[in-house]
Amino acid sequence: MLENLKKMVWEANLKLVEYKLVLFTWGNVSGIDRDRNLVVIKPSGVEYSEMKPEDMVVLTLDGEIVEGNLNPSSDTPTHLELYRRFPDIGGVAHTHSAFAVAYAQAQRDIECAGTTHADFAYGSIPCTRNLKRREIENDYELNTGRVIAEHFEENGIDYNAVPAALVCSHGPFIWGKDPLEAAKNAAVLEEISKMAYLTDALGGGIADKHIQKKHYERKHGPDAYYGQNR
Repeated sequence: MLENLKKMVWEANLKLVEYKLVLFTWGNVSGIDRDRNLVVIKPSGVEYSEMKPEDMVVLTLDGEIVEGNLNPSSDTPTHLELYRRFPDIGGVAHTHSAFAVAYAQAQRDIECAGTTHADFAYGSIPCTRNLKRREIENDYELNTGRVIAEHFEENGIDYNAVPAALVCSHGPFIWGKDPLEAAKNAAVLEEISKMAYLTDALGGGIADKHIQKKHYERKHGPDAYYGQNR
């Protein structure tokens, strides 16, 4: 079942290692088949070097396992909630990469200081609020997804234009059109987090709103001209 998607999710998880975004088993990538409303995700706690495509777990959007002999990632309810709330996305990644986590632990947004950030996202990468005690003690992972979606909805942030969020005191969740793009976006997020940290160390700065708009739209806008003919 979903053999092509399983292979892509497996490859995307290995990309987290290649991009040096994870240590040990600290991360996961999933993908969704929107036609069948089935999600494929990495198994929990399995070493990347030992994983095979057939180890990926297939679930419904309600979390029911329909194929797989291993337990899915402990972050599965977060992934499922993002798929339910953000209907355009096709892949989700989660890492504990150092610079993105540093901003999450500092409980700070990553503000757009320059064009590298603007090429990736239109505006700040937001940090969510703290989860309440009851949200931590009951359905913690589900509520992690809920606070991400809540933040985007309440602040009018377009999840297609800002493909990542920092969960307060935890770390980043990142998404894309498919699992491989989600993994790539996780690498870009870590790089702009590093640049933001260095910029802050030098006294900080925010990019002019017009240059932010120009760089985002030339790559992602309706009249984008970055790259070859589309």
